[in-house]
Amino acid sequence: MMADDRMSLTPQLVALCERPEADPGRDRNSPPLTDAEFETLAKQFDDDCGPEPFWVFAYGSLIWKPVFNAVEFRRATAFGWHRSFCLEMTRWRGSPAQPGLMMALARGGCCDGLAYRLPQEDRQAQIERIIRREVDTGDDATTLRWVPLQTVHGPVRALASWVGPVGGGVLHKLPLETVAKTMARACGHGGSCADYLYQTVIHLEAHSIRDKNLWRLQELVADEIRSIHGLNHPAAGPKEEPQRRRPSNVTGSVTPTFKPPAPICRL
Repeated sequence: MMADDRMSLTPQLVALCERPEADPGRDRNSPPLTDAEFETLAKQFDDDCGPEPFWVFAYGSLIWKPVFNAVEFRRATAFGWHRSFCLEMTRWRGSPAQPGLMMALARGGCCDGLAYRLPQEDRQAQIERIIRREVDTGDDATTLRWVPLQTVHGPVRALASWVGPVGGGVLHKLPLETVAKTMARACGHGGSCADYLYQTVIHLEAHSIRDKNLWRLQELVADEIRSIHGLNHPAAGPKEEPQRRRPSNVTGSVTPTFKPPAPICRL
């Protein structure tokens, strides 16, 4: 266990980043997918999976804000990919005046997350719900792909979103210090980037997953927020304690309301 498991980024600091922002609306230059196109995409992935179990790889907000039901989850590692705040956004958790950054999977390294198995019944509808949550346009849909994962029970193939994005608005290899300056300032009608980072790190910790880059990033964002607001270091008040790690199995069942049990195996 680390010498200090307390997060620097606290709910009190995150609250300083929240502010009301109007929804600027969709980008008119990028027409949204139609209902028929969403259905076609879901059917393609469902058919491609065939009779095998359908797995979904959650590495960010799908862990703490899912839109699907699942019957099993496993600790899983995607080799050859790592978390990266590389997607510039002017909506949801950013604005035209202060763009934010969204997380994706970029080439290199490895990424620990959770693999969720969808139920066989109503599977295509579940897949469509995931796709609708993750992408809006045809260009976005190109980032949906199968990713091979390693689990304690062997390899599986899982659907993941925002895998290897390219093109405009993709800012690769940003220094963590640069990312922190943006994350400490960006907010949209869907909330702040600081809140997204806090929720991701705290829920990864609950599953005994520590991403060293995200852990360092939350420290930098906390320092940046304090600097913006003229606060002394450390911030006033106690640090938020993450949920305590406990050894457990790497698999489990998930209730229909989709609240997976916290204990997962140690790193």
